Amino acid sequence: MKKNIVKYLYGIAVTLVVGVSACTDYLDKAPESVIAPEDAFKNFRNFQGFVERMYHLNPDLAKHYWVSSFNWGEDEVITIGNGEYLMGHSIDRGNYRNHIGKGDCFLDRNWSAGGDRFAKSIWGGGWHGIRTANLGLKAIEDGLLIDATQEQRDFIEGQLYFLRGWFYFQITQYWGGMPYVETVLPSDQPLRLPRESYRENALKMAADFQKAAELLPVNWDNTSTGSVTYGNNELRANKIWAMAMMGKTYLYAASPLMAGKTTNALQDGSYDVELAKLAADALGEVLALVESGQTQYELASFDKYSNLFYTNDQGWRMPGEKEAIIRSPTYGADSYWRQMNSYQYQKISEGDGIVLAPAANYVNYFGMASGLPLDHPDTDFDPEYPWKNRDPRFYKNFVYDGVKVITNATDSLSKEHQYAHLYTNGNYIDPQIGSRTGYLNYKFIPLTANKFDSGIGYSHGSHLHLSWMRLADVYLMYAEAAAQGYGGANGKSPKFSKTAVEAINTIRARAGVGEVHSSLTGSLSTFMKELIRERAVELSFEGHRFNDLRRWRLLTVYPYNIKTRQLFDRAEPLNKDVDPRENRVVGWDEETIITRNLIERHYWLPIKTSDVSMYEGFGQNPGW
Repeated sequence: MKKNIVKYLYGIAVTLVVGVSACTDYLDKAPESVIAPEDAFKNFRNFQGFVERMYHLNPDLAKHYWVSSFNWGEDEVITIGNGEYLMGHSIDRGNYRNHIGKGDCFLDRNWSAGGDRFAKSIWGGGWHGIRTANLGLKAIEDGLLIDATQEQRDFIEGQLYFLRGWFYFQITQYWGGMPYVETVLPSDQPLRLPRESYRENALKMAADFQKAAELLPVNWDNTSTGSVTYGNNELRANKIWAMAMMGKTYLYAASPLMAGKTTNALQDGSYDVELAKLAADALGEVLALVESGQTQYELASFDKYSNLFYTNDQGWRMPGEKEAIIRSPTYGADSYWRQMNSYQYQKISEGDGIVLAPAANYVNYFGMASGLPLDHPDTDFDPEYPWKNRDPRFYKNFVYDGVKVITNATDSLSKEHQYAHLYTNGNYIDPQIGSRTGYLNYKFIPLTANKFDSGIGYSHGSHLHLSWMRLADVYLMYAEAAAQGYGGANGKSPKFSKTAVEAINTIRARAGVGEVHSSLTGSLSTFMKELIRERAVELSFEGHRFNDLRRWRLLTVYPYNIKTRQLFDRAEPLNKDVDPRENRVVGWDEETIITRNLIERHYWLPIKTSDVSMYEGFGQNPGW
């Protein structure tokens, strides 16, 4: 049964379920053990168990359903005839209401705190989490935590403040400002709190993250409390989580949409400068700690880039390396299967027929190894050899024409499809079971992930997982905030030694890409265009683009509102003996296949009728 916000805010029973931890359990009790409130809060072990369940409210975006449909920007194109039920298809057509009660969408569906990956929801789980955090903070205020050291008390309280801010951020980024509930609401008192502005919410979220940062350690492993679960603390909130989220909160609040501007991020004066400075300072402090070696985080080497997103033949190891900052618990070791198969040509896979292919216009964001965009006057891009000298991340992200995708080709079927035939009339171009765009996704699967090579599966311990935030994102958020708050590409926070453009170049250096060209740093708007491109490249298909385009107010602006396919023919038969980037093509062209006719109301998601009808003052989002 669907519930509204009131039921979530009042809906925690008198008895509390204490159970599953994010890593190694503090508790020896079974996940369904039920204990009284006075016992739940009396000692650190029990109270930490109460907190641990809150982490499990978060959807695992990469595995929240059978198909990995969570990229709703201009980045992916869904096959025709089998993927129309996916939320991404509805977003393209402006049908945002389709998220309400939709079982395959992580935004709103029936959920449970202890359920599997199919039972996680940002709307319901978020409000439940806010209520739970407030209940825990009230227990601390009432002195119910009797048996604990001061460090343990701080860690409990810090996590509760972090999680309250976290759940509010997840809700408000989609639906806008909400009533900010900071107390346990009595059951005999009706909810009458008005919706606040996004800025008002953001300042309160930032305050929660600030409190969390003051109370939590950088690394639980280096504390007396965390020594009990040494090596299994990486999924628990810490000081870096809190500071990074504080910076992200300020940055979102400073962005054109949340700042209430009518201009977009490519126009000067579209940001709240003071909030951008606060964002740059918080994010800069994180990066200063990282670069001075005071944290457990670092950029992964480029040869381990795929380990940020999936692991194979590594004993089900959780992806992320030391670059992953915030990750959710993962739900089920077998949940990689259909997600990985949804990225490849279905005649060679064991998936269900749905293919999520990169849009050609999105692929075009991946410029040259020199660092120049494809359309720069000095570019060395050659449309007869379009795969040559590209940004090295291009080859980590895409299967393009001529790439060998099957190693063990022994029969006629495998030999027919051994190489990716992605030219205009190639057999991989199929609107129902193949690519509609001329590209396939390589970022999340090894090339041998096909039924002939059997390069993924139980025997390989394959694990697909995306972090909510990784270090590269922090560098790019810092670059944006520093540029907007401190005066352009060469602006920098007093908390960090690097300028905005130097932060971007740090990410490019890891991939072996040339620095941002001086011609792209002269004005704030020019630099922002390049920064927007850089975020598209580095964070491709990781679930950021939709919210980025929204907060930048670019969702309705050409060319960010279209999706295209690549058109070309091979100049001669495929030469299987050379690197596919050396194969020449002719007739290089591009065709728009989807135009998203989105309007102003599509910058925010609609709220379900049961919630907006609760009382006067809790209004619907504009246009819905």
